Amino acid sequence: MMGENSIRRRLLYVLFASQSLFSAGQIAVFTLTAIVATRLSGTESTAGLPSSALTFSQAFAAFPLAMLMGRFGRRSGLTLGYICGALGGLIGILAITQEMFPLLLISAALMGIGRAGSDMGRFAAGEMFPPAERGRMIGRLVFASTIGAIGGPLLVGPVGRLVESFGLHRDNGGWVGMLVLSSLAALIIAVLLRPDPMQLARTLAVAEDEEAAAEGKLKSPARPLRQLLMLRTVQLAILAMLVSQTVMVVLMVMTPLHMDHHHHSRDAISMVIAAHTLGMFGLSALTGYLIDRFGRIPMLVVGGLTLMAAALLAPVSNGELMLALALFLLGLGWNFGYVAGSSLLADALQGTERTRVQGINDSLVFFVAGFGSLSSGPLYAAGGFFAVSMGGLVLALLLLVLIYWLSGAQRKRKPA
Repeated sequence: MMGENSIRRRLLYVLFASQSLFSAGQIAVFTLTAIVATRLSGTESTAGLPSSALTFSQAFAAFPLAMLMGRFGRRSGLTLGYICGALGGLIGILAITQEMFPLLLISAALMGIGRAGSDMGRFAAGEMFPPAERGRMIGRLVFASTIGAIGGPLLVGPVGRLVESFGLHRDNGGWVGMLVLSSLAALIIAVLLRPDPMQLARTLAVAEDEEAAAEGKLKSPARPLRQLLMLRTVQLAILAMLVSQTVMVVLMVMTPLHMDHHHHSRDAISMVIAAHTLGMFGLSALTGYLIDRFGRIPMLVVGGLTLMAAALLAPVSNGELMLALALFLLGLGWNFGYVAGSSLLADALQGTERTRVQGINDSLVFFVAGFGSLSSGPLYAAGGFFAVSMGGLVLALLLLVLIYWLSGAQRKRKPA
C-alpha cells in the first residue's frame, strides 16, 4: 500500500509538470490571440474566432481522446494531445509570419486538441485516489496551471523581444513558447507516466470490490450511457462545468481587446490575464480541500455567486487594478464550478463508465463554450464590454437556478 501511494504521488507530479508547461504556452498565446486575430483579419468581429476554433476543436476531440485513453491508457491520449499543441504553436508562427488569418484558426484548432488531452489529466489524477481524496487531487492538478498563470503572460514580452531580434514580428513570442513548452510536455508524459494511471485505477477498483464483498455489498454492473445521462447528479455536474466554462470564456476572450482599445500596454494586458489565470488555478489546492470538506453542491453555489460578482465588477472601470480583480474573481468562480463539477461527476460513476461520460462531458462543455466564444466578438462589436459582461451575468444566474433545481431531489432525500 505504501509503495502504491508513492507511485500515485510520483505520477501526480508528472501530470503536474506536463500540465504546467502546456498551460504556460497556451496562456502566452491567449494573451495576444484577440489582438493578432483583429490585426490579421482587419475586423474586430473576428476577434473571438480563434478562441472559438480552439474550443470547438477541444469539444470534438474530447470524446475520441477519452475513448483512446479508455482503450490504450491515459499516457497515449495525453502524449497525442501535447504533440498537437506543439504543432499548433508551429502553425501559429507561420500564420503571423505570412499574415494568414486562416492559418491562425488552424493553429487554434490544433491547440484545442492539446487542451482536450490536457484537461483529461484531471480525471487521470482523480481516478488514482480514493473518493475521499479525489477533490483534493483534482484540485492539485488544476493548481498546476498556476505555473502557466504566472509564467505564460510573463513569457510574452521577453520571448517577443527575442524573436524580434531574429527579424520576426514580436507577437510570434507566444506561439514560439507554445511550440517549445508543449513539446516538452509530450516528452515528459511519454517517458515518465509509467505505470499508466488507469492501471492504478483498476487496482483501486478491485480493492473497493473486495471491501464491498467483505461487507456483503454487491457491486452493480456498468450502466448504459443513456441511464447515466438521466441521473440528476450527472446532469448537474455536466451543466455546472458547462456554464462555468462558458461564462469564463465569454468575458476572458474580450478583455485583452477591451484593454487594447483603452491603450493599455502589452505588459498591462499580461498582468490582468495573469491575475485571471491565477484565480483559475492558484487556489486549486484550497478549493479542492473546501469541496471535500463542505461538499460539491455548496461549493458550486459559491462558484456561481463568484462568477456573478466578476460579471458585475468587470465593466465598472477601465483601470488595470479593477479589471485584474474582476478577472481574478472570474477565474476563481470557474475554479469552484469546474473542480466541484469534476468531483461530482467522478463520484457518480464507476469503472468503465468514467471514460465514456467524461469524454461526453468535455465535448458538451467545450462545444457550448465555443458558441459562447463565437458570440463574444459580435456582442462586443454591438454593445461593448458592458454587453459581454451582462451576458456572463445572465449565465451565472442560470447556473444558480440549475443548482437549486437539479439538487432538489438530493435535498429531499436527506434526513431531517
